[in-house]
Amino acid sequence: MDFISDERALDAYSQAVADVAEKVSLSVVRVEVGRGGGSGFVFTPDGFVLTNSHVVHGARRVEVGLTDGRQFPATLIGDDPDTDLAVIRIYAPELVPLALGDSAALRVGQIAIAVGNPYGFQCTVTAGIVSALGRSLRTQSGRLIDDVIQTDAALNPGNSGGPLLNARGEVIGVNTAVILPAQGICFATPSNTARWIVGLLMRDGKVRRGYLGFAGQTVPLHRRLIRDRQLRLDSAVVVLGVEPDSPARDAGLREGDLIIAFNDRPTRTIDDLHRLLTDHAIGARSTLTILRRSETLTVKIVPEESAAPVRE
Repeated sequence: MDFISDERALDAYSQAVADVAEKVSLSVVRVEVGRGGGSGFVFTPDGFVLTNSHVVHGARRVEVGLTDGRQFPATLIGDDPDTDLAVIRIYAPELVPLALGDSAALRVGQIAIAVGNPYGFQCTVTAGIVSALGRSLRTQSGRLIDDVIQTDAALNPGNSGGPLLNARGEVIGVNTAVILPAQGICFATPSNTARWIVGLLMRDGKVRRGYLGFAGQTVPLHRRLIRDRQLRLDSAVVVLGVEPDSPARDAGLREGDLIIAFNDRPTRTIDDLHRLLTDHAIGARSTLTILRRSETLTVKIVPEESAAPVRE
C-alpha cells in the first residue's frame, strides 16, 4: 500500500483550500448597514444575495460591496429570524453565483472552508473541518436555531452571513455564530435549510410557520430499532426539551420522544418537520407519530403560529 507523505498531504489540503478561495472570491460580498455589517454571497445571476437576518433586520439602508470594488444599494427582500437567514437584492452586471450543496450529505471530519469579512477585512478565508452535526443553537436574542452545523473554521464578527463551503466550492452552510470566549466553536445554518427558506422569502418576503414548542434535533435510528418496528426511515427527530404552555406540552410530548411522522408524513430530519409546519398547519388538528421506549404512539397536536422572535 502506498502512503501519501505528510508534505504531499499538506500540499493537497492547501491546494483544495486555495482552489475554493479563488473560485468563490467574486461571489462573496460585504454587507453594510450603517451601524456595522457582515457578509453574504450571491446565489443567483440576477443579484439575489443570501446573508444573516441579524445583519440586515431593521436596517434603513443596506449596501453591498463586491471584491472588485463595486458598490451597490440593496433591497431587503425578506428575512427569517428563526433560521437567521435573509435575502437581499442588488442590480449589477456580471455577477457570479455560488451553488448550494447538499448539507444532508455532510460527514463529521470533512473539510469546511469559511469566507467572509471579519472586522472589515474583505474576503478572508479560514479552513477547518465539520466538527458536529445536528446541533441546536440559542442566540443572544432568544432564538433557537435547530440542526446547525458546528465547525472549527475560525469565524469573527463580520463573518456573519458568509458561506461555509466544501472542497468543491459548494455552499454547505451560512455562517451565523461563534461561541465566545471559546475557540474553534462556530456554527452555520445548513444549506438545505437555506434552500427552503430563500424560496419562501423570495416568494412572500417572510416565513409563516407553525409552532409546536419543543427543542429537537435529527438523530440516526439504530438498525435494530428500524428492524423491530419495521420503519421505513433511518433517522428521526428527538425531543430535547418541551416548553411550558405550548402545544407540545398540551400533547404530552416528553424529552427523549422520537418523532417519526407528522400527519402520517415521515419526519426524517428537523428540516422535514419544519417544512410540514407551514401556514396550512396553523390551527389545524394534527397528529405526531412518536416512538417512546417500547411503544409507538400517535398524539394529537394543534400547531400555533410562531410569534416573531425577540430582537435586541
